Amino acid sequence: MRVPKHKIRRIAKERTIEFIDLKVTDLIGRLHHLSLPYSEETLDRLNSEGTGFDGSSYGFRRVENSDMIMKPDMDTALIDPFRTAPTLSFFTKIFNTDDQTTPYQYDLRNMAQAAENLLKKYDIAEYTLWGPEFEFYILSQVGFKASSKNAFFRIESDEGFSPNGYHIANPLDVYDDFRDEATRLLMRAGLSIKYHHHEVGNLGQQEIEANFDALLPTADKIIIAKYILHNLARQKGLFLTFMPKPLYKQAGSGLHVHHYLMRGQQNVFYEKGKYANLSQTAMYYIGGVLKHAPALTALTNPTTNSFKRLVPGVEAPTAINFGQANRASCVRIPRYVRNRQQTRFEYRPPDATANPYLSLNAIMLAGLDGVLNKIDPVKAGYGPYEAEDFNPKIEMNYLPFSLNMALENLEKDHDFLLRDGIFSKELIRLWIHTKNEEFNRVSNWPNPIEYEMYFDL
Repeated sequence: MRVPKHKIRRIAKERTIEFIDLKVTDLIGRLHHLSLPYSEETLDRLNSEGTGFDGSSYGFRRVENSDMIMKPDMDTALIDPFRTAPTLSFFTKIFNTDDQTTPYQYDLRNMAQAAENLLKKYDIAEYTLWGPEFEFYILSQVGFKASSKNAFFRIESDEGFSPNGYHIANPLDVYDDFRDEATRLLMRAGLSIKYHHHEVGNLGQQEIEANFDALLPTADKIIIAKYILHNLARQKGLFLTFMPKPLYKQAGSGLHVHHYLMRGQQNVFYEKGKYANLSQTAMYYIGGVLKHAPALTALTNPTTNSFKRLVPGVEAPTAINFGQANRASCVRIPRYVRNRQQTRFEYRPPDATANPYLSLNAIMLAGLDGVLNKIDPVKAGYGPYEAEDFNPKIEMNYLPFSLNMALENLEKDHDFLLRDGIFSKELIRLWIHTKNEEFNRVSNWPNPIEYEMYFDL
């Protein structure tokens, strides 16, 4: 249950709260937490002094200088639905251990908020709105192992029917009750849910789509949603994965984001009568996102598995262009939107292995770069391409085909991320180094399909 800031102490007393839980995501997006026995004195001390932790284990600092401080963000209070003892959970703010306890420059949540603030600085908009789509698989059994002498994965699913599971009804839709329960928990945690349904994959692929919120709350809610869904599955003896491509010849799972800008109550992206009712600002914004799309994939699709989903020729969004109702494009303009207040585009490449504080931030900075530099996507040759205009003879630009190609693009094209010091060269170098190590580890590891193809050659 979400707890308003001004009611924290009263609800803590009513619910007999026993623990305070502080949650932090590390650089790659994995969630960590620290629990302290609850008392009002402890809460006051955490607010004023915080508590120390090892920043090197989060990817924030070197081992030689790793002491850092975390303090609860009181606006994020939540009663944790999966702790046996009544527990009040908070996201955190990260600080240095200098004499002034200065905010840590690369606190990922601070970076996300600072990026959105640039819209006001450059008089483009006041805030952003984002609507994420959570796609994931639920499996009944999963086993895997990777060692020098034994490497395999094995899955079992309670589902299996016709190739296309999109909106399939029960009894074939085995996990509709799971999605009902998950939706209730997500809503109690502060997420506004649009709908849920079975996705295309016929071995247990699901989707839950959230309604719109600003950048930092959306990133927080992506982390909360993953936490709730993983824990609910574990509670029920199920296995849930957000891997972009967990199963060969099954639909991949993305984290598409619908996105637009607001000034007060006015949608900055709306202009009646223009293409798809999109304003010139919206078109420039799309131009920036598409220009930087190859570099963005290093942050929005940051795993080797991500690129097993991003394969041309299927519904995966690999073409660097835009168009209405075109699901092969990186940028799709929903044709069904009739509400001027929700005129928007959908950026389709991202997946849920991304750290949302970095990926949403980067998408916004790419769009901002497009607006400030007036990058017209039509003049740049990015479209529009409608689904009915598809012609295999048209030469298309595509997203990178592998993680190392994406990292090479980020290395060449990252100045748009450095605007106003939101990212730094040091942080980008750290990201590239970390992800190159992952790529090399996977690339150097023999896998079962190589045995099948080459063992007797």
